Amino acid sequence: MLKNDLFLRALKGETVSRPPVWMMRQAGRYLPEFMALREKYDFFTRCQTPELASEITVQPIRRYGMDAAILFSDILVIPQAMDIEVQMKPNFGPFLPHPIRKPQDLDAVVVPDVNKTLGYVMEAITQTKEKLDDEIPLIGFAGSPWTILCYCVEGQGSKSFDKARGFCFTQPEAAHQLLQKITDTTIAYLQAKVRAGVNAVQIFDSWGGMLSPQDYQEFSWKYIQQIVDGLKEETPVIVFGKGCWFALREMASSGASAVGVDWTCAPKSARYLTGGNITLQGNFDPARLLSPPKKIKEMVTDMINGFGKDKYIVNLGHGILPTIPLENAQAFIDAVKEYGS
Repeated sequence: MLKNDLFLRALKGETVSRPPVWMMRQAGRYLPEFMALREKYDFFTRCQTPELASEITVQPIRRYGMDAAILFSDILVIPQAMDIEVQMKPNFGPFLPHPIRKPQDLDAVVVPDVNKTLGYVMEAITQTKEKLDDEIPLIGFAGSPWTILCYCVEGQGSKSFDKARGFCFTQPEAAHQLLQKITDTTIAYLQAKVRAGVNAVQIFDSWGGMLSPQDYQEFSWKYIQQIVDGLKEETPVIVFGKGCWFALREMASSGASAVGVDWTCAPKSARYLTGGNITLQGNFDPARLLSPPKKIKEMVTDMINGFGKDKYIVNLGHGILPTIPLENAQAFIDAVKEYGS
């Protein structure tokens, strides 16, 4: 039995004394204790070593006491499991030396047995649950199939993912074949995470906003819907799409338990676009955490008032930046915990 189930109660839409709070990318690069481990171990070693992944997951909980933990991992463990080589280059980011550019490239892409290829993630969940000791819920996550395709085709990060979009528009049959393989792998992966003990899952559609509303339906949303359908009976599902305000209505009627909102959509607009009945999560501008702590607290209170305390989970509108001072992150968490007191 969880000692703090505020996050899960908010996902169910229950009345709460205050909204729960956690931060996307909270287990990471703004923390000195994380940086100390980064000096010793490369990125994928940290992801693939359960002892390290579980330790990194609980670091921000020890420091700040969020209402939920999110497992330290990466969305690109999925293509790795599918026999697509992924490297993480220092001061560069993801690099895929053999990007998928033509239909024949798909022959080498497999839908794996996730319990074998990603067993280290399940072990990290087990070890993290032991460390959390039923204090708070644990969130598992995956990238959306479209977001994963972006990296698999582009071969690296990009501001516009022109190669990825061009692949979809010039070779749609191959694109849909790749998207379906990613989708099948992701459903199996998240189901395995639920069996291993996560209390909820989140789908990150980080690059959904790169697509027009019409193309989003074809190349992103219908695959996310498959994932929601495959998980919603087993666990609460949060759907988050950066730059995807135009899809909020569909997200809200998808069967997901909550919809994440980025900072470009006002709370009132988000409530209107989602019909006012689903739990929303977000949407503080991560760069706003560079403001003075007093200003952060004022803005967080205004944000909660804007969304309303019920059917709401306080979060950032995207991942926390590595340059955020520790006391500013503290101010963000404290403002939520002090709300209404």
